[in-house]
Amino acid sequence: MPPGVYGMQDVWEREGRQQVNMEFLLPTGIYLNFPVACSETISTIKKMVWMNARNEPLFSALSDPDAYVFTCINMTAEREELEDEQRRMSDVRLFLPILRLVAREGDRVEKLITTQISLLIGKGLCHHEFESQKNHEVNEFRTKMRTFCEERAQVRQMLPWDKWMEYNFPCDLEPCSVVAQSRKLCSGKKIFVNVKFEGSEVSKLISFFPLLQYIFTCLHGGITPHLTMVHHSVIIKYQEEQGGLSNQVSRSRAQSKPPPLPLKRVRKHFYTGTRSVINRGTTRHVSLVACLVVQAGLFHGSELLCKVVISNEVSVCSEPVWDQKLVFDISVSDLPRMSRLCFALYGVIEKTKKRPTKKKNKRADCPLAWVNTMVFDYKDQLKTGEFSMSTWPSVPDLLNPMGTVEKNPNIDSTAGLLIRFPNIRPHPLYYPPIEKTLILTDGTVFFQHMKLREIVDNKNYTEFFEDEKELLWKLREEVRQRYPESLPKLLLITKWNKHEDVAQMVSLLRKWPELPAIHALELLDYSFPDPHARSFTIRCLRKLSDDELFQYLLQLVQVLKYESYLDCDLTCFLLERALANKKIGHFLFWHLRSEMHVPSVSLRFGLILEAYCRGSIFHIKSLIKQNEALNKMKALNDFVKSGSQKATRIQTTEDMKVCIKQDTYMEALSDVVSPLNPSIVLADKCKFMDSKMKPLWLMYKNKYDNVGIIFKNGDDLRQDMLTLQMIQLMDVLWKTEGLDLRMLPYGCLSTGNKTGLIEVVKNSDTIANIQRNNSNSAATAAFNKDALLNWLKSKNPGDKLDQAIEEFTLSCAGYCVATYVLGIGDRHSDNIMISETGQLFHIDFGHFLGNFKSKFGINRERVPFILTYDFVHVIQEGRTNNSEKFERFRECCEQAYKILCRNGTLFVNLFALMKAAGLPELSSSKDIQYLKDSLALGKSEEEALKNFKVKFNEALRESWKTKVNWMMHTFAKDNR
Repeated sequence: MPPGVYGMQDVWEREGRQQVNMEFLLPTGIYLNFPVACSETISTIKKMVWMNARNEPLFSALSDPDAYVFTCINMTAEREELEDEQRRMSDVRLFLPILRLVAREGDRVEKLITTQISLLIGKGLCHHEFESQKNHEVNEFRTKMRTFCEERAQVRQMLPWDKWMEYNFPCDLEPCSVVAQSRKLCSGKKIFVNVKFEGSEVSKLISFFPLLQYIFTCLHGGITPHLTMVHHSVIIKYQEEQGGLSNQVSRSRAQSKPPPLPLKRVRKHFYTGTRSVINRGTTRHVSLVACLVVQAGLFHGSELLCKVVISNEVSVCSEPVWDQKLVFDISVSDLPRMSRLCFALYGVIEKTKKRPTKKKNKRADCPLAWVNTMVFDYKDQLKTGEFSMSTWPSVPDLLNPMGTVEKNPNIDSTAGLLIRFPNIRPHPLYYPPIEKTLILTDGTVFFQHMKLREIVDNKNYTEFFEDEKELLWKLREEVRQRYPESLPKLLLITKWNKHEDVAQMVSLLRKWPELPAIHALELLDYSFPDPHARSFTIRCLRKLSDDELFQYLLQLVQVLKYESYLDCDLTCFLLERALANKKIGHFLFWHLRSEMHVPSVSLRFGLILEAYCRGSIFHIKSLIKQNEALNKMKALNDFVKSGSQKATRIQTTEDMKVCIKQDTYMEALSDVVSPLNPSIVLADKCKFMDSKMKPLWLMYKNKYDNVGIIFKNGDDLRQDMLTLQMIQLMDVLWKTEGLDLRMLPYGCLSTGNKTGLIEVVKNSDTIANIQRNNSNSAATAAFNKDALLNWLKSKNPGDKLDQAIEEFTLSCAGYCVATYVLGIGDRHSDNIMISETGQLFHIDFGHFLGNFKSKFGINRERVPFILTYDFVHVIQEGRTNNSEKFERFRECCEQAYKILCRNGTLFVNLFALMKAAGLPELSSSKDIQYLKDSLALGKSEEEALKNFKVKFNEALRESWKTKVNWMMHTFAKDNR
């Protein structure tokens, strides 16, 4: 019986084949035949075809491999295009082992781009994952952003040749050594460069996603809701097909019915209906729950607009039911545009105490889930109809206004809350344009300058008294003219539930002077959701240079999580700048891509990534190569981890060398642009380190330099990335004021879920290794004050030693101040390093903001920062009476600290914006209090410096405790 009757895979599996002879038909008419491993991917097989075809006739007639796609006849006797080139040969259901290579034409080009973007961002675009959302907001956003990005790509193609070259090959992305060599070559000589264009233009690909018209009839009267318990689990089902329509209904109606009505005349109280909870999975603690309760609150940013509303308690039984209207103490006409409705589902537990008490039972609330939604849709209309919202796991606070307004996509394992927005009027209601509610008032203003100045000068403000709010609002014009940087304070005290006050504030914003970035960034926090305020912020940020924007890019990506709608000014701003600067585009891609595993942001970030790729088609190929390399690094690291548990280090190393020599690994890890630094092309050696996660240490030899990167798999690098960003910012601020402290903020980039890359600082070693190698006993190594100086002498003979000591002195001052201000913890001799040229620098920032390590309840770190006597010994050049050198070091520390204090607001704002990242040690405003204290916010420069001098003396006086801690660390490490 011919093999095709069963299918080739069935025959291969039955015969246990690892390889099979494949036949290939090329577009040039050439026929190839060679064996292929069943485990190979389509992409790898295509590369093999190209290698085999090189010696065949007409090879030069073939275009780039990406211009072709394999086709085959599958088991259903249909012609199939193998678009997904990451599929393995064993997964393709071939009728016969024959593949034909055909040129992509028309929609094939579109399919290729779609497939590539899909692979890059981890979303199944080729399977219409975004389309399956059945969400008008998603569809309209995709259409708008695609047009937006492709138009900018077309504009870029029309640039003069010098500007086009500057974008595609920016100098800051080219290896510095190469640039230096080029300058030497150009001296007095003419150079002719032959440029090969892969494509003269990118055809403008514009697709229109027509909005579906729905006929929707509003049903009057309530529908009896019900709450169901199944297998002791609570789930709330949400009818997406019905609820999702209500956001768009009014637009389709507008064509045949009167236009929507404004809110201003609707004085009824706002209310929602709590419909039902339907189980779909297991909710923890539910077996202990006696009854269920829903809590609801209306928020504008972090401000609660009215009292929280609580539903009735419903007993847990076979079919618990409630049907209740939740009425809020605010009229519909006073709802702010960015009103956010927050729900929390919790259970009431009956706890019986063993000891007799006055009360027989004590009730305790058990948070189960939360979910948020906007009151108005993305088209300014008040929502109506039923909405089913799949919830998120509970948080310490019942209501979570800071949380996302997206629904949990994991609907099979979560509760879904069914609510109903009422039809308050027969026609849809919309939030009116601000011009229609603008009321201009006249009157005499009695300026109370002293009190006003006291309020605006308070940098450490958390809340205002009522009389302060009244004064700020009364003198808002004075604030605009004299204290424009106090705009955040004015926005916080604005009564957003009063349209007249909102109109006044918006009118003021239109003539508010632009703020510097240090103040404008604060307005991107979730406490300022008003779209006019956020648009004003973006207007201020537009004047940032590319370098300045790059400095804050990490925070700007994080605050995208605070945006209530997909289409917003911040998204357009980031895409516009990313498409105009390749470096910004590169890092915007990786900052977004690294969090695609987070369900609450995967839709938003995926859509932005798709838009960026559409506007930068020629960047896709490089990004795909980087992604493949990272996947291979992860696979190699997993191999090393599993092997190290069963074999010796030598055997694991040999096995790793065999693994990395495979063609697929060699291909993926060779000639790839480093995601960490796009000016580096990686190419060479690999080893693994001894720490718990067995990170890979990859050394690459470029034409002019050696480069090293560390690939980590299992550690969240986002906190390291933030800390190094702050150290780099400190370095910029110090250099701006003429103070160069020789800082080494090495590169660090999170690329995925607990994966990332770290730059290796060449020719450097840890304090621990230096002390251990220069001491007779490991136990006393930490107390050897001569070890560091002797090591520097060995690396810097003769006149070089003075320069090395100078480098050490300045860098030590910088890191003393930086680690104190940031509250860096877990400082031991294995995470402080020195380069051979004398630069001291810190690594591994797993603890910051004063979260110091302790053991058995005892704090192991008892100094504000690390300043040991062996450091002082180097600074004083080995002479105990060299007080002049030490006093200069002290002055450098004090000068550096004063500069940071003057810029304290910037650091506090940047950390505040990172709350959206969800880092364990930076999740609320309380976590930033350490930073406010260390930077002495609200105090004079004299008071701040006085406090720092106390900390400096304490660090020096108590340095012996640091040495004891280091000795204990070394002892624990040696006895693992």
